[in-house]
Amino acid sequence: MREGKVWLGACGIVIRGEEALVVKKAYSGLKGQWSFPAGFVQQGETVDEAAVREVLEETGIEAAVRQVAGIRSGVIRGSISDNMVVFWMDYVSGEPRPQEGEIVEARFLPIPELMEDPLSSTYLKIILPGYAKREKGMEGQSYEIDPVFQYTSYKIFKQS
Repeated sequence: MREGKVWLGACGIVIRGEEALVVKKAYSGLKGQWSFPAGFVQQGETVDEAAVREVLEETGIEAAVRQVAGIRSGVIRGSISDNMVVFWMDYVSGEPRPQEGEIVEARFLPIPELMEDPLSSTYLKIILPGYAKREKGMEGQSYEIDPVFQYTSYKIFKQS
């Protein structure tokens, strides 16, 4: 969701064997670099649903959320709060194909190769080494909560 000066994004790191799904965007500060499929949360969806949707839209890959990998939060030019929830995801099906107009390339690449590639984004190199530990950590579960807030979808990601 990109409302005013507070942004909320979702990112999916899809792991298939010893490979990660990466994209090269056609625009933005990541243009020409390997990064993970990501985008803004839309009205009416949870952040994990947004990650699944963004992966599918940008790459044609169906994936399932495994757990939270991390949260990236920063302030751009002193005024825009830029936040992204990043998920480890499991490959379900499909072959990578780039989303026309947004993605130049979409591929599964070996993780060691991505760690050494000068075209890999800084964030990719920071978070990807933790892929082997994704068996431990947080998992998401849906809960029914007090109806006073009238949530139609509600999940908590917590340590398992």
